Amino acid sequence: MHSCRKDEVPAAVTDMDGNIYHTVSIGSQVWMVENLKTTKYRDGSNVPLVSNDIEWMRLTTPGYCWFDNDPATYKGTYGALYNWHAVNTGKLCPTGWHIPSDAEWMTLMNYLGGMSVAGGKLKETGTAHWDSPNTGATNETGFTALAGGCRGIDGYFILIEQRGAWWSVTELNLWSSMSINIDYNDNKMKDIAYGKTNGMSARCLMN
Repeated sequence: MHSCRKDEVPAAVTDMDGNIYHTVSIGSQVWMVENLKTTKYRDGSNVPLVSNDIEWMRLTTPGYCWFDNDPATYKGTYGALYNWHAVNTGKLCPTGWHIPSDAEWMTLMNYLGGMSVAGGKLKETGTAHWDSPNTGATNETGFTALAGGCRGIDGYFILIEQRGAWWSVTELNLWSSMSINIDYNDNKMKDIAYGKTNGMSARCLMN
């Protein structure tokens, strides 16, 4: 696991769209504090925007969207929702950063005391971006996990303010890959397989 001195950790990182992300050190890892919202890969090429439900459902190539296709409401706070094919390009995060593997998510979970308590330590407190009761939320890590919801394999948008769901790059099989889920009504950090055509949030980890 990459380990760096505090003076080597950038306070902020900018993506190809000019969006600024803050950083936090948790154990041996350095994470972005906000969900990714870039519409471009780090080589400057565009991530395809797919708003149509049927088109989304049939994707076998990279795509992204905004929750409810409404960037004015959701982009600034929750970031974008990407399918797994987009995160698997290896080009979604700014240079020097990457989408974590399942093992790297597990490193975070274990550092925080395991599945049963890690979610609460990652969640933003209060009910501005989580439905009540937002069980166990302390955000003592500074990770500020938000419930950005997801886009199902049928193209429908669900679970805003109820679930935060973040991709890993770890493939389970031809159809599904591993992800992390945190819900509003418990303080667990769950390691769950999702179909690759789901749209979920992305967080970047420093190389």
